[in-house]
Amino acid sequence: MGSSRRLPILLLLPLQLLLLLLLISVATITIEAAESEEEAIISRFQQYLRINTAHPNPNYREAADFLVSQANSIGLDHQVLEFAAGKPLVLLKWPGSDPTLPSILLNSHTDVVPVEEHKWAHPPFAAHLDPPSANIFARGSQDMKCVGLQYLEAIRRLKSNPSFLPLRSVYLSFVPDEEIGGQDGAGLFASSDVFASLKVGVVLDEGLASPTSKYRAFYGERSPWWLSIKATGAPGHGAKLYDNSAMENLLKSIESVRRFRASQFDLVKSGLKPEGEVISVNMVFLKAGTPSTTGFIMNLQPSEAEAGFDIRVPPTADPESLERRLAEEWAPASRNMTFKFVHKVPVHDKFGMPILTKTDSSNPWWTLLEEAVRKANGTLDKPEIFPASTDARYFRDQGLPAIGFSPMANTPILLHDHNEFLNQAEYLKGIDIYESIIKAYASYVEPTSNQALKDEL
Repeated sequence: MGSSRRLPILLLLPLQLLLLLLLISVATITIEAAESEEEAIISRFQQYLRINTAHPNPNYREAADFLVSQANSIGLDHQVLEFAAGKPLVLLKWPGSDPTLPSILLNSHTDVVPVEEHKWAHPPFAAHLDPPSANIFARGSQDMKCVGLQYLEAIRRLKSNPSFLPLRSVYLSFVPDEEIGGQDGAGLFASSDVFASLKVGVVLDEGLASPTSKYRAFYGERSPWWLSIKATGAPGHGAKLYDNSAMENLLKSIESVRRFRASQFDLVKSGLKPEGEVISVNMVFLKAGTPSTTGFIMNLQPSEAEAGFDIRVPPTADPESLERRLAEEWAPASRNMTFKFVHKVPVHDKFGMPILTKTDSSNPWWTLLEEAVRKANGTLDKPEIFPASTDARYFRDQGLPAIGFSPMANTPILLHDHNEFLNQAEYLKGIDIYESIIKAYASYVEPTSNQALKDEL
Protein backbone atom coordinates (compact mmCIF):
# COMPACT_ATOMS: atom_id res chain seq x y z
CA MET A 1 0.00 0.00 0.00
CA GLY A 2 2.85 2.45 0.86
CA SER A 3 4.39 2.06 -2.56
CA SER A 4 1.06 2.57 -4.32
CA ARG A 5 0.47 5.89 -2.50
CA ARG A 6 3.82 7.16 -3.69
CA LEU A 7 3.09 6.25 -7.34
CA PRO A 8 1.22 9.48 -8.34
CA ILE A 9 4.03 11.61 -6.89
CA LEU A 10 6.63 9.60 -8.75
CA LEU A 11 4.65 9.96 -11.96
CA LEU A 12 4.49 13.77 -11.60
CA LEU A 13 8.23 14.19 -11.48
CA PRO A 14 8.91 12.61 -14.90
CA LEU A 15 6.03 14.59 -16.45
CA GLN A 16 7.45 17.86 -15.18
CA LEU A 17 10.89 16.93 -16.45
CA LEU A 18 9.40 15.83 -19.75
CA LEU A 19 7.61 19.18 -20.16
CA LEU A 20 10.82 21.05 -19.36
CA LEU A 21 12.77 18.92 -21.80
CA LEU A 22 10.09 19.47 -24.44
CA LEU A 23 10.25 23.25 -23.99
CA ILE A 24 14.03 23.18 -24.21
CA SER A 25 13.82 21.03 -27.32
CA VAL A 26 11.33 23.37 -29.03
CA ALA A 27 13.49 26.38 -28.19
CA THR A 28 16.58 24.60 -29.50
CA ILE A 29 14.83 23.64 -32.73
CA THR A 30 13.62 27.23 -33.19
CA ILE A 31 17.11 28.62 -32.66
CA GLU A 32 18.63 26.05 -34.98
CA ALA A 33 16.02 26.79 -37.65
CA ALA A 34 16.75 30.52 -37.40
CA GLU A 35 20.47 29.88 -37.59
CA SER A 36 19.96 27.59 -40.57
CA GLU A 37 17.86 30.24 -42.33
CA GLU A 38 20.52 32.89 -41.69
CA GLU A 39 23.21 30.58 -43.03
CA ALA A 40 21.16 30.04 -46.21
CA ILE A 41 20.66 33.81 -46.61
CA ILE A 42 24.38 34.52 -46.21
CA SER A 43 25.25 31.66 -48.55
CA ARG A 44 23.07 33.15 -51.31
CA PHE A 45 24.72 36.53 -50.79
CA GLN A 46 28.14 34.93 -51.08
CA GLN A 47 27.14 33.13 -54.28
CA TYR A 48 26.20 36.44 -55.88
CA LEU A 49 29.39 38.13 -54.69
CA ARG A 50 31.54 35.36 -56.18
CA ILE A 51 30.33 36.15 -59.70
CA ASN A 52 32.98 38.41 -61.18
CA THR A 53 31.11 41.31 -62.76
CA ALA A 54 34.03 43.74 -62.64
CA HIS A 55 34.81 45.94 -65.59
CA PRO A 56 36.14 45.81 -68.23
CA ASN A 57 34.76 42.28 -68.73
CA PRO A 58 31.82 41.76 -66.37
CA ASN A 59 30.31 38.29 -66.39
CA TYR A 60 26.77 39.56 -66.84
CA ARG A 61 25.42 36.28 -68.15
CA GLU A 62 26.32 34.29 -65.03
CA ALA A 63 24.86 37.02 -62.82
CA ALA A 64 21.62 36.99 -64.82
CA ASP A 65 21.35 33.20 -64.58
CA PHE A 66 21.83 33.37 -60.81
CA LEU A 67 19.16 36.05 -60.40
CA VAL A 68 16.68 34.13 -62.54
CA SER A 69 17.28 31.03 -60.38
CA GLN A 70 16.51 33.11 -57.29
CA ALA A 71 13.35 34.47 -58.90
CA ASN A 72 12.21 30.93 -59.66
CA SER A 73 12.87 29.78 -56.10
CA ILE A 74 10.79 32.67 -54.72
CA GLY A 75 8.04 32.48 -57.33
CA LEU A 76 8.57 35.79 -59.14
CA ASP A 77 7.89 36.45 -62.80
CA HIS A 78 11.03 37.25 -64.74
CA GLN A 79 12.33 38.65 -68.03
CA VAL A 80 15.88 38.98 -69.30
CA LEU A 81 16.12 41.99 -71.59
CA GLU A 82 18.96 43.31 -73.70
CA PHE A 83 18.67 46.96 -74.59
CA ALA A 84 22.37 46.77 -75.53
CA ALA A 85 23.89 43.60 -76.96
CA GLY A 86 25.67 41.43 -74.42
CA LYS A 87 24.38 43.45 -71.47
CA PRO A 88 21.40 41.61 -69.98
CA LEU A 89 18.99 43.40 -67.68
CA VAL A 90 16.99 41.16 -65.36
CA LEU A 91 13.46 42.36 -64.60
CA LEU A 92 11.44 40.56 -61.92
CA LYS A 93 7.79 41.07 -60.98
CA TRP A 94 5.62 40.39 -57.94
CA PRO A 95 2.11 41.16 -59.21
CA GLY A 96 -0.14 43.29 -57.05
CA SER A 97 -3.84 42.76 -56.55
CA ASP A 98 -4.64 46.11 -58.22
CA PRO A 99 -2.59 46.47 -61.44
CA THR A 100 -4.17 49.89 -62.12
CA LEU A 101 -2.14 51.46 -59.32
CA PRO A 102 1.37 52.86 -59.91
CA SER A 103 3.98 50.21 -59.19
CA ILE A 104 7.12 50.08 -57.07
CA LEU A 105 10.55 49.70 -58.70
CA LEU A 106 13.51 48.39 -56.69
CA ASN A 107 16.60 49.06 -58.78
CA SER A 108 20.15 47.76 -58.36
CA HIS A 109 23.15 47.26 -60.63
CA THR A 110 25.01 44.01 -61.22
CA ASP A 111 28.38 45.44 -62.27
CA VAL A 112 31.24 46.38 -59.95
CA VAL A 113 34.46 48.38 -60.34
CA PRO A 114 37.83 46.71 -61.02
CA VAL A 115 40.13 45.57 -58.21
CA GLU A 116 43.84 45.62 -57.44
CA GLU A 117 43.79 42.08 -56.12
CA HIS A 118 47.26 42.16 -54.54
CA LYS A 119 46.12 44.98 -52.25
CA TRP A 120 43.30 42.94 -50.71
CA ALA A 121 43.62 40.93 -47.49
CA HIS A 122 41.27 38.31 -48.98
CA PRO A 123 40.52 37.45 -52.63
CA PRO A 124 37.96 40.05 -53.77
CA PHE A 125 35.68 37.49 -55.44
CA ALA A 126 35.88 34.78 -52.78
CA ALA A 127 33.25 36.41 -50.50
CA HIS A 128 35.38 35.49 -47.50
CA LEU A 129 33.51 35.50 -44.18
CA ASP A 130 35.97 36.45 -41.46
CA PRO A 131 34.96 34.45 -38.33
CA PRO A 132 36.12 36.86 -35.60
CA SER A 133 34.52 39.96 -37.09
CA ALA A 134 31.71 38.36 -39.14
CA ASN A 135 32.68 40.71 -41.98
CA ILE A 136 32.11 39.52 -45.54
CA PHE A 137 34.95 40.73 -47.78
CA ALA A 138 34.14 41.08 -51.48
CA ARG A 139 33.97 43.58 -54.29
CA GLY A 140 30.31 44.59 -54.45
CA SER A 141 29.57 43.80 -50.81
CA GLN A 142 28.62 47.46 -50.33
CA ASP A 143 28.31 48.65 -53.93
CA MET A 144 25.75 47.26 -54.48
CA LYS A 145 25.13 43.53 -54.66
CA CYS A 146 24.04 43.66 -51.04
CA VAL A 147 21.00 45.78 -51.89
CA GLY A 148 19.88 43.60 -54.81
CA LEU A 149 19.93 40.45 -52.68
CA GLN A 150 18.33 42.22 -49.71
CA TYR A 151 15.40 43.12 -51.97
CA LEU A 152 15.03 39.46 -52.89
CA GLU A 153 15.36 38.16 -49.33
CA ALA A 154 12.80 40.67 -48.06
CA ILE A 155 10.32 39.60 -50.74
CA ARG A 156 11.07 35.94 -50.01
CA ARG A 157 9.91 36.55 -46.43
CA LEU A 158 6.87 38.58 -47.41
CA LYS A 159 5.74 35.94 -49.91
CA SER A 160 6.04 33.24 -47.25
CA ASN A 161 3.37 35.07 -45.24
CA PRO A 162 0.02 33.82 -46.62
CA SER A 163 -1.83 36.75 -45.03
CA PHE A 164 0.08 39.35 -47.06
CA LEU A 165 -0.64 40.17 -50.68
CA PRO A 166 0.76 43.33 -52.27
CA LEU A 167 -1.78 45.86 -53.46
CA ARG A 168 0.70 47.39 -55.89
CA SER A 169 2.94 45.43 -58.22
CA VAL A 170 6.59 45.33 -57.17
CA TYR A 171 9.32 45.21 -59.83
CA LEU A 172 13.01 44.51 -59.31
CA SER A 173 15.48 45.62 -61.98
CA PHE A 174 19.08 44.40 -62.03
CA VAL A 175 20.83 46.63 -64.54
CA PRO A 176 24.30 46.58 -66.17
CA ASP A 177 26.92 49.28 -66.64
CA GLU A 178 26.14 51.64 -63.73
CA GLU A 179 29.83 51.89 -62.90
CA ILE A 180 30.63 53.22 -66.38
CA GLY A 181 27.80 55.72 -66.61
CA GLY A 182 24.72 53.51 -66.99
CA GLN A 183 23.75 54.68 -70.47
CA ASP A 184 23.37 51.11 -71.78
CA GLY A 185 21.69 49.96 -68.58
CA ALA A 186 19.30 52.15 -66.62
CA GLY A 187 19.56 54.88 -69.25
CA LEU A 188 18.07 52.78 -72.06
CA PHE A 189 15.69 51.03 -69.66
CA ALA A 190 14.18 54.25 -68.25
CA SER A 191 13.50 55.62 -71.74
CA SER A 192 12.04 52.36 -73.11
CA ASP A 193 8.48 51.29 -73.87
CA VAL A 194 9.01 48.40 -71.47
CA PHE A 195 9.62 50.82 -68.62
CA ALA A 196 6.63 52.95 -69.57
CA SER A 197 4.41 49.85 -69.42
CA LEU A 198 5.37 49.24 -65.79
CA LYS A 199 3.59 52.44 -64.67
CA VAL A 200 6.19 53.06 -61.98
CA GLY A 201 5.22 55.42 -59.16
CA VAL A 202 8.43 55.44 -57.12
CA VAL A 203 11.98 54.10 -57.40
CA LEU A 204 14.41 52.93 -54.74
CA ASP A 205 18.08 52.84 -55.72
CA GLU A 206 21.44 52.76 -53.96
CA GLY A 207 22.74 54.96 -51.18
CA LEU A 208 25.87 54.84 -49.05
CA ALA A 209 27.03 53.12 -45.89
CA SER A 210 26.82 55.12 -42.68
CA PRO A 211 29.64 55.09 -40.09
CA THR A 212 27.02 56.01 -37.44
CA SER A 213 23.96 54.17 -36.17
CA LYS A 214 21.70 56.22 -38.46
CA TYR A 215 20.86 55.19 -42.02
CA ARG A 216 21.50 57.63 -44.85
CA ALA A 217 18.97 58.48 -47.57
CA PHE A 218 19.51 60.58 -50.69
CA TYR A 219 17.05 62.77 -52.61
CA GLY A 220 19.35 64.01 -55.37
CA GLU A 221 22.87 63.64 -56.65
CA ARG A 222 25.75 65.55 -58.13
CA SER A 223 26.10 65.42 -61.88
CA PRO A 224 29.42 64.24 -63.32
CA TRP A 225 31.27 66.65 -65.60
CA TRP A 226 34.38 64.87 -66.82
CA LEU A 227 36.62 67.54 -68.23
CA SER A 228 39.79 67.53 -70.32
CA ILE A 229 41.91 70.72 -70.52
CA LYS A 230 44.62 70.97 -73.15
CA ALA A 231 47.39 73.54 -73.52
CA THR A 232 49.56 74.05 -76.59
CA GLY A 233 52.73 76.06 -77.21
CA ALA A 234 55.95 76.12 -79.15
CA PRO A 235 58.43 73.42 -78.15
CA GLY A 236 61.69 74.60 -76.68
CA HIS A 237 64.99 73.52 -75.24
CA GLY A 238 64.72 72.19 -71.71
CA ALA A 239 67.07 74.93 -70.47
CA LYS A 240 65.23 77.86 -72.08
CA LEU A 241 62.99 80.24 -70.13
CA TYR A 242 60.13 81.69 -72.18
CA ASP A 243 56.48 82.62 -71.76
CA ASN A 244 53.40 80.63 -72.74
CA SER A 245 54.89 77.17 -72.95
CA ALA A 246 52.31 74.40 -72.90
CA MET A 247 53.43 73.16 -69.49
CA GLU A 248 53.51 76.62 -67.94
CA ASN A 249 49.99 77.43 -69.12
CA LEU A 250 48.62 74.11 -67.95
CA LEU A 251 50.22 74.54 -64.52
CA LYS A 252 48.53 77.94 -64.20
CA SER A 253 45.21 76.25 -64.89
CA ILE A 254 45.89 73.47 -62.42
CA GLU A 255 46.70 76.04 -59.75
CA SER A 256 43.47 77.93 -60.46
CA VAL A 257 41.49 74.70 -60.21
CA ARG A 258 43.31 73.80 -57.00
CA ARG A 259 42.34 77.08 -55.35
CA PHE A 260 38.70 76.59 -56.30
CA ARG A 261 38.78 73.02 -54.99
CA ALA A 262 40.26 74.22 -51.69
CA SER A 263 37.50 76.84 -51.28
CA GLN A 264 34.82 74.19 -51.77
CA PHE A 265 36.55 71.69 -49.51
CA ASP A 266 36.85 74.32 -46.77
CA LEU A 267 33.04 74.56 -46.71
CA VAL A 268 32.85 70.84 -46.04
CA LYS A 269 35.63 70.76 -43.44
CA SER A 270 34.12 73.69 -41.55
CA GLY A 271 30.72 72.00 -41.47
CA LEU A 272 29.05 74.81 -43.40
CA LYS A 273 27.94 72.44 -46.16
CA PRO A 274 27.71 68.66 -46.58
CA GLU A 275 29.83 67.09 -49.30
CA GLY A 276 26.90 66.61 -51.65
CA GLU A 277 26.14 70.34 -51.78
CA VAL A 278 29.54 71.61 -52.95
CA ILE A 279 31.23 71.35 -56.35
CA SER A 280 34.04 68.83 -56.13
CA VAL A 281 37.00 68.87 -58.51
CA ASN A 282 39.73 66.23 -58.59
CA MET A 283 42.51 65.87 -61.15
CA VAL A 284 42.51 62.31 -62.46
CA PHE A 285 45.23 62.37 -65.11
CA LEU A 286 48.16 64.46 -66.32
CA LYS A 287 49.63 63.84 -69.75
CA ALA A 288 52.68 65.62 -71.19
CA GLY A 289 56.24 65.06 -72.30
CA THR A 290 57.99 63.59 -75.33
CA PRO A 291 58.46 59.81 -74.99
CA SER A 292 61.70 58.05 -75.85
CA THR A 293 62.87 54.44 -75.69
CA THR A 294 64.24 55.06 -72.19
CA GLY A 295 61.40 57.15 -70.78
CA PHE A 296 61.01 60.85 -71.67
CA ILE A 297 63.30 63.32 -73.40
CA MET A 298 64.55 65.56 -70.60
CA ASN A 299 65.95 68.48 -72.60
CA LEU A 300 62.81 69.18 -74.65
CA GLN A 301 59.82 71.18 -73.46
CA PRO A 302 56.70 69.58 -75.01
CA SER A 303 54.36 71.41 -77.36
CA GLU A 304 51.22 69.92 -75.75
CA ALA A 305 50.09 69.17 -72.20
CA GLU A 306 46.73 67.85 -71.00
CA ALA A 307 44.99 67.25 -67.68
CA GLY A 308 41.73 65.52 -66.82
CA PHE A 309 39.33 66.45 -64.02
CA ASP A 310 36.38 64.69 -62.42
CA ILE A 311 33.94 67.48 -61.50
CA ARG A 312 30.73 66.79 -59.60
CA VAL A 313 28.06 69.50 -59.70
CA PRO A 314 25.14 69.50 -57.23
CA PRO A 315 21.64 70.33 -58.50
CA THR A 316 21.65 73.39 -56.24
CA ALA A 317 24.66 74.94 -58.05
CA ASP A 318 24.72 77.50 -60.86
CA PRO A 319 26.11 75.59 -63.86
CA GLU A 320 26.38 78.68 -66.05
CA SER A 321 28.66 80.38 -63.52
CA LEU A 322 30.88 77.31 -63.42
CA GLU A 323 31.15 77.21 -67.21
CA ARG A 324 32.15 80.88 -67.28
CA ARG A 325 34.85 80.18 -64.73
CA LEU A 326 36.09 77.34 -66.88
CA ALA A 327 36.32 79.43 -70.05
CA GLU A 328 37.75 82.54 -68.41
CA GLU A 329 40.03 81.16 -65.67
CA TRP A 330 40.73 77.46 -66.09
CA ALA A 331 41.17 77.22 -69.86
CA PRO A 332 41.25 80.68 -71.44
CA ALA A 333 41.83 80.80 -75.17
CA SER A 334 44.24 83.70 -74.56
CA ARG A 335 46.69 81.16 -73.10
CA ASN A 336 46.38 78.79 -76.09
CA MET A 337 44.08 76.50 -74.13
CA THR A 338 41.07 74.42 -75.11
CA PHE A 339 38.73 72.16 -73.19
CA LYS A 340 36.14 69.50 -73.82
CA PHE A 341 33.73 67.45 -71.77
CA VAL A 342 34.29 63.73 -72.06
CA HIS A 343 31.03 63.20 -70.18
CA LYS A 344 28.55 65.78 -68.95
CA VAL A 345 25.24 65.13 -67.20
CA PRO A 346 22.71 67.99 -66.94
CA VAL A 347 22.26 69.52 -63.51
CA HIS A 348 18.71 70.74 -64.18
CA ASP A 349 15.68 69.16 -65.85
CA LYS A 350 14.16 70.24 -69.15
CA PHE A 351 12.29 73.02 -67.34
CA GLY A 352 15.46 74.40 -65.80
CA MET A 353 14.64 73.12 -62.33
CA PRO A 354 17.02 71.24 -60.01
CA ILE A 355 16.54 67.47 -60.32
CA LEU A 356 15.51 66.61 -56.77
CA THR A 357 13.04 64.30 -55.01
CA LYS A 358 10.94 65.98 -52.33
CA THR A 359 11.51 64.93 -48.72
CA ASP A 360 8.53 66.50 -47.02
CA SER A 361 4.88 65.61 -46.45
CA SER A 362 4.08 66.41 -50.09
CA ASN A 363 5.88 63.18 -51.03
CA PRO A 364 4.08 60.23 -49.40
CA TRP A 365 6.84 57.84 -50.45
CA TRP A 366 9.34 59.72 -48.30
CA THR A 367 6.98 59.67 -45.31
CA LEU A 368 6.37 55.94 -45.81
CA LEU A 369 10.11 55.30 -45.93
CA GLU A 370 10.68 57.16 -42.67
CA GLU A 371 7.88 55.28 -40.91
CA ALA A 372 8.94 51.89 -42.27
CA VAL A 373 12.54 52.33 -41.14
CA ARG A 374 11.32 53.38 -37.70
CA LYS A 375 9.02 50.35 -37.44
CA ALA A 376 12.01 48.12 -38.19
CA ASN A 377 13.90 49.75 -35.28
CA GLY A 378 16.07 51.90 -37.48
CA THR A 379 16.70 55.65 -37.62
CA LEU A 380 17.11 57.86 -40.67
CA ASP A 381 19.62 60.67 -40.71
CA LYS A 382 18.90 64.02 -42.39
CA PRO A 383 18.32 63.47 -46.14
CA GLU A 384 21.30 64.30 -48.37
CA ILE A 385 22.40 64.92 -51.93
CA PHE A 386 24.45 61.95 -53.09
CA PRO A 387 28.08 63.07 -53.52
CA ALA A 388 28.59 61.04 -56.71
CA SER A 389 26.08 59.81 -59.28
CA THR A 390 23.84 56.77 -59.51
CA ASP A 391 21.26 55.31 -61.85
CA ALA A 392 18.56 57.14 -59.88
CA ARG A 393 19.12 60.17 -62.10
CA TYR A 394 17.65 58.37 -65.11
CA PHE A 395 14.40 57.80 -63.24
CA ARG A 396 14.30 61.34 -61.84
CA ASP A 397 14.72 62.53 -65.42
CA GLN A 398 11.41 60.78 -66.12
CA GLY A 399 9.78 62.92 -63.43
CA LEU A 400 9.66 60.11 -60.87
CA PRO A 401 10.51 60.32 -57.17
CA ALA A 402 13.67 58.29 -56.62
CA ILE A 403 15.30 57.71 -53.25
CA GLY A 404 18.82 56.41 -52.75
CA PHE A 405 18.99 54.08 -49.77
CA SER A 406 21.37 51.31 -48.74
CA PRO A 407 20.69 50.05 -45.18
CA MET A 408 24.25 49.80 -43.88
CA ALA A 409 24.70 51.46 -40.48
CA ASN A 410 27.82 51.31 -38.29
CA THR A 411 29.79 50.62 -41.46
CA PRO A 412 32.84 52.39 -42.93
CA ILE A 413 32.32 53.71 -46.47
CA LEU A 414 34.38 51.34 -48.65
CA LEU A 415 32.78 51.46 -52.07
CA HIS A 416 35.51 51.31 -54.76
CA ASP A 417 38.10 50.81 -51.98
CA HIS A 418 40.42 47.90 -51.22
CA ASN A 419 39.06 45.33 -48.73
CA GLU A 420 35.44 46.32 -49.26
CA PHE A 421 33.29 44.48 -46.73
CA LEU A 422 29.88 44.36 -45.08
CA ASN A 423 29.20 42.89 -41.67
CA GLN A 424 26.93 39.85 -41.62
CA ALA A 425 24.67 41.29 -38.90
CA GLU A 426 24.26 44.58 -40.80
CA TYR A 427 23.36 42.68 -43.96
CA LEU A 428 20.69 40.68 -42.12
CA LYS A 429 19.34 43.80 -40.41
CA GLY A 430 19.08 45.45 -43.82
CA ILE A 431 16.71 42.70 -44.93
CA ASP A 432 14.43 43.54 -41.98
CA ILE A 433 14.50 47.19 -43.04
CA TYR A 434 13.60 46.41 -46.66
CA GLU A 435 10.87 44.00 -45.59
CA SER A 436 9.25 46.86 -43.69
CA ILE A 437 9.70 49.34 -46.56
CA ILE A 438 8.44 47.03 -49.32
CA LYS A 439 5.42 46.05 -47.25
CA ALA A 440 4.57 49.71 -46.62
CA TYR A 441 5.08 50.72 -50.26
CA ALA A 442 3.21 47.77 -51.73
CA SER A 443 0.26 48.36 -49.37
CA TYR A 444 -0.01 52.11 -49.81
CA VAL A 445 -3.47 53.44 -50.59
CA GLU A 446 -3.57 57.00 -51.80
CA PRO A 447 -6.02 59.14 -49.82
CA THR A 448 -9.15 60.40 -51.56
CA SER A 449 -9.34 64.09 -52.35
CA ASN A 450 -11.71 64.63 -49.38
CA GLN A 451 -9.38 62.81 -47.00
CA ALA A 452 -6.38 64.72 -48.33
CA LEU A 453 -8.20 67.99 -47.71
CA LYS A 454 -9.01 66.96 -44.13
CA ASP A 455 -5.36 66.05 -43.54
CA GLU A 456 -4.26 69.48 -44.75
CA LEU A 457 -6.76 71.19 -42.47
